Amino acid sequence: MGRYVVRRLLQMIPVFIGATFIIFMMMYALPGDPIRALWGERAPDEAQMAAMKADLGLDDPILQQYWNYLTGLVQGDFGTQIASRREVIDVISEALPATLRLTALAFIITAVVGIGMGIVAGLRAGKKTDRGILFITLLLISVPVFVLGYLFQTYFGVRWGWVEPNVQDSENWGQLVLPAIVLASLSLAYVARLTRTSIAENRRADYMRTARAKGLTQRRAVGVHLLRNSMIPVVTFLGVDLGNLMAGAVVTEGIFNVRGIGNAVYLALKAREGATVVGIVSFIILVYLVVTLLVDLLYAVLDPRIRYA
Repeated sequence: MGRYVVRRLLQMIPVFIGATFIIFMMMYALPGDPIRALWGERAPDEAQMAAMKADLGLDDPILQQYWNYLTGLVQGDFGTQIASRREVIDVISEALPATLRLTALAFIITAVVGIGMGIVAGLRAGKKTDRGILFITLLLISVPVFVLGYLFQTYFGVRWGWVEPNVQDSENWGQLVLPAIVLASLSLAYVARLTRTSIAENRRADYMRTARAKGLTQRRAVGVHLLRNSMIPVVTFLGVDLGNLMAGAVVTEGIFNVRGIGNAVYLALKAREGATVVGIVSFIILVYLVVTLLVDLLYAVLDPRIRYA
């Protein structure tokens, strides 16, 4: 197990470098001068521009800038904003709690509702309940998140007044329920379909026939044997999807005015604050890689036959 973890950690290094290199190049190699944009319509002061570029390292070759960014990351430095000269790690620390609350709530909804719907559909495969759940999940997959968010906000928030249409307090879990449902909708549909397929296939497996032949009750055969073996692909998807939920929060937070990481990325893109975008995305990549490793290790808990060398 120890050697496997070390090997996976080493494999994460080129993945992290490759992902951050792409986003870094997209932000810093694109046309436009973020320093020049600080002057707006006014004529820029060339001397001040040159001094700011030198101070921020923006006058170095692009590859040198990326190397400086990587060496800073090793020391916990995610960069500095151009306009405010604020550390990006401070921006992340301020915005992260709201995104974590939203992501956690969306993840719980995805896991509980998605797996629940999938179990019901899988145990009733081919029946009306199964067809109804498949139709609902197909509908959720077909409707874009920003359209679903607008519909939920308009009807549940504005017309019917059941909830606040915009989040006023990101620390209030109740106000985060509606954006969390919207954020979880696509993942929930995929989890339900994946669980349904896995349950339906494993119901016909030899070990299930053996369990019933040994006299196990339906509840025990399903709860102990069927669910445990059927959850492996679902856990894989949920682990990967945790990072996707954090990334998808960019759209949802913008719709519902949640002051989280997604909103910070949106504002940074508008202001061409490349350091903020690259720093936040790097943080999300790190979370994604760590969660993926933890999910792989969780396989051994779900299936004792799995061993890591």
